[in-house]
Amino acid sequence: MTMAFDAQTEQPDEALLALYAQGDPAAAHALSQRLLPPVLRYAARMLGDMAEAEDIAQEAMLRLWRAAPGWRAGEAKVSTWLWRVAANLCTDRLRRRRGVPLDSVPEPEDGAPGALAAMIAADRMAALDAALAALPERQRQAVVLRHIEGLSNPEIAAVMDIGVEAVESLTARGKRALAAQLAGRRGELGYDDAQ
Repeated sequence: MTMAFDAQTEQPDEALLALYAQGDPAAAHALSQRLLPPVLRYAARMLGDMAEAEDIAQEAMLRLWRAAPGWRAGEAKVSTWLWRVAANLCTDRLRRRRGVPLDSVPEPEDGAPGALAAMIAADRMAALDAALAALPERQRQAVVLRHIEGLSNPEIAAVMDIGVEAVESLTARGKRALAAQLAGRRGELGYDDAQ
């Protein structure tokens, strides 16, 4: 049975996955529209390379589609499961990449800004990406999932397979390190003292 796309967007992730497993392509589309963009953003921030991030996001979604027929409702949230897969794929990719100089990793692609505000925003994002890239991998992972992708600490704990207290520690240390790295750049990044 195929449902209208509008009706599908209101369905929980688990219901959409079950519909996909029953052969509903609109459910797959709705679930992809919902889950793929944040996973792609996460992978891009973790890897610093949009092409690699696209590979990771695509592989994570393929694994979700393969798992759909055997999905056991109530055991895990679909989104948490997908975040975990993406996190593991990023970790594997980073481990294979060890020894590659950081300068040789391309910055994420940016659109062509046409206004000063867009250029300032791009500079801010580049500074954030560079500061994130300098963090230890686990701190970067926790900070990106919490403060950029908006996952809760329990969700991050499930993705990273650690306790909530460890997530809180990693995010706190990561935020402190980011603040220290960016502290002297407020003026350069277009922030005045009033902001």
